[in-house]
Amino acid sequence: MFENEYTWGNAVKNGKTSEFNKKFENAVEYVRKKFGKKYPCIINGKQVFSENTFDVRSPSDTRIILGTFPKLDESQTNEAILAAKDAFAKWSHVSYQERAKIFKQTADEFSKIKFELAAWMSFENGKTRIEAINDVDESIDFMRFYSFQLEENEGFCKQTPHPNPHEKTKSVLKPYGVWGIIAPFNFPSAIAIGMTTGALLTGNTAVLKPASATPLSSYFFANIIKSKIPSGAINFVTGDGGIVGRTIIESSNVDGIAFTGSQKVGMDSFKKFTETTAKPFIAEMGGKNPVIVTKNANLEKASEGVMRAAFGFGGQKCSACSRVYVQKDVAEEFIKKLVEKSKSLKIDMPWSADTFLGPVINDESVSKFENAVNLARKYGKIILGGEKIKEYEHGYFVQPTIVTNLPKDHKLITEELFLPFLCIDTFDDFDEAIKLANKSEYGLTAGIFSEDKKQLEEFFEKIQAGTVYANRESSATTAALVQSQPFVGWKGSGITGKGAGGEYYLQQFLRSQTQTLCD
Repeated sequence: MFENEYTWGNAVKNGKTSEFNKKFENAVEYVRKKFGKKYPCIINGKQVFSENTFDVRSPSDTRIILGTFPKLDESQTNEAILAAKDAFAKWSHVSYQERAKIFKQTADEFSKIKFELAAWMSFENGKTRIEAINDVDESIDFMRFYSFQLEENEGFCKQTPHPNPHEKTKSVLKPYGVWGIIAPFNFPSAIAIGMTTGALLTGNTAVLKPASATPLSSYFFANIIKSKIPSGAINFVTGDGGIVGRTIIESSNVDGIAFTGSQKVGMDSFKKFTETTAKPFIAEMGGKNPVIVTKNANLEKASEGVMRAAFGFGGQKCSACSRVYVQKDVAEEFIKKLVEKSKSLKIDMPWSADTFLGPVINDESVSKFENAVNLARKYGKIILGGEKIKEYEHGYFVQPTIVTNLPKDHKLITEELFLPFLCIDTFDDFDEAIKLANKSEYGLTAGIFSEDKKQLEEFFEKIQAGTVYANRESSATTAALVQSQPFVGWKGSGITGKGAGGEYYLQQFLRSQTQTLCD
């Protein structure tokens, strides 16, 4: 049976949070000694270095160089794609049982070094120790859960009935070939490894391109698994998205794409990839996720859940709550509680104990924050935050920000920002709240706080989002758990309608073949 890794949750449940913190702090000291190394790409099982490189710097303190990676060119990227193509025949003929065994072994190896991996991530993208360990746990969960699914479904090969006893029939799901994996910075372990596992476990080969801000987390995975599978089955490529990513998208030798990122990049890539032929493109493309707070809500739970969903990891989650609709009867009390909680958040280096909020990822995010703040001052009212934190002169730290009184169709309410930036509006009746929540091109996550069972039933019936929550104090819209809460986007948030971490995910990397054998 599958069980979630659940490191922090188990530490809390078993009264071992001090032990957890000690392990994390030891890991921080260990990885500090590893800073500044040169890392290779991996092509056809070999390490590939380059004179053309880029430094990976910590967004908490840009003076810290975590490592240096190659900037590959178009030719080198194509070499990786061809290596994956050549390896396909060998890897696809490895039995599903053996593939599952390999990934369970890799998950076990990750589990042994998870604190080290989490410490690296905290430096690499600014996640707190709890957020970072949860990210690593999720990557472990993906490897184990997808292996479990493959075994439970017997490699997706099933006998089918036929009325003619002389015809023996079966349905088989088979891999496509080469998959390009294009991963984001915000879940550099879980999303990169989850997508790559989906491709490799089902017998495809992969070319993995991580976000340039966060290549370390997925490098560790590629480096571990490359020795367990045929050379070329996994290729790890780094460099500019406009060169490496574009080459993957435009290559006729790539048979499928798994992408997580912005809607614009995702849709542009989807159109380009399928310009001349139909090919699978699995995409999760962000959200503008609403929470409804009714007069029947427990406002203590609601304010806590919204605060955590809006400002956890600086709002840099596709699932982050970025707009709240609160019933006018309780708006003043709810906002007061939310502001008080948000004011008390500890902002500091993310690897430090008790830090809730670290930096945003880069200077581009800071500029986007400042532009959003200027718009909010002009068209609405800032009731909390709105400033860059100047004490951290070498990091990208900004204040959690809450805005009210914006026009209902203002771009700050409709466009994804990926920042610790929350817009609040009010409503009179519940029907209006549902309409406001659904008035978006996105449909990823949504939440509600109400003690009225009929309202909860109506919310679940009418809300247009793939991953929805009711009365979730721990986080109103974020932190889906593998197996329990498959993560799926509707409308402009996704393409396939099949959730990562769910039982339908693996089939997307496979195509059906019906086989008939006659006597």
